[in-house]
Amino acid sequence: MSDTVSFGYEDIPATEKTARVGGVFTNVASRYDLMNDAMSAGMHRLWKDRFVRRVKPRAGEQILDMAGGTGDIAFRLQRDGASVTVADINPAMLEVGVKRAQERGIDGLVWTEANAEVLTFPDRFFDAYTIAFGIRNVTDIPAALREANRVLRRGGRFFCLEFSTTTWPGFKEAYDAYSHHLVPKLGQLLADDADSYRYLIESIRRFPDMPTFEGMIRDAGFVQTKVEPLLGGLVAIHSGWKI
Repeated sequence: MSDTVSFGYEDIPATEKTARVGGVFTNVASRYDLMNDAMSAGMHRLWKDRFVRRVKPRAGEQILDMAGGTGDIAFRLQRDGASVTVADINPAMLEVGVKRAQERGIDGLVWTEANAEVLTFPDRFFDAYTIAFGIRNVTDIPAALREANRVLRRGGRFFCLEFSTTTWPGFKEAYDAYSHHLVPKLGQLLADDADSYRYLIESIRRFPDMPTFEGMIRDAGFVQTKVEPLLGGLVAIHSGWKI
């Protein structure tokens, strides 16, 4: 990993990123749904439904939902009887998820504070690993992908939902204008926090494009990798298998 990494459009020492990203998510934890609605015009709910359909969780499976603190993905995964461990580096996000689970009467989820780059789970423990809108905030993405591969059983599956770069002419320019100019203003208006929302938009622009990220997944040891672009690649579902 390089000595410097991106924090939005800023390049910072790699040693600083985890703490700075942590500050962003501590700031937005209580308004997480609002943040996602602002960034996606509400479509994130449909994308997450489609993502979980691709995972095809089954009763009795052990699934790790990484960077899943607020429970959005875990609640969906558990409906089919899977045993889900929700892991997140940010305790404020986990607090939101635990509260939401209690309010909805959802039991049986395991909640744990964990760093995606250095997981404490044993080798070959999970049947599936999911991460939604979290991988771009990791300091050392290749390390996190290697850890995902390590904790999966043979035949285990990896699924990642992440913003990318749409290839649709016209729509790309319209979304860029919306996200760069309107989303931070909405963040200021609705959450009194323009800077956190600005970082989240900038982090999307700095994230690798779909072919590059697919290559990173292969480099981590996954096979039969696939990319399913949504809205021309504005969002993408990446997947791979461990053999």
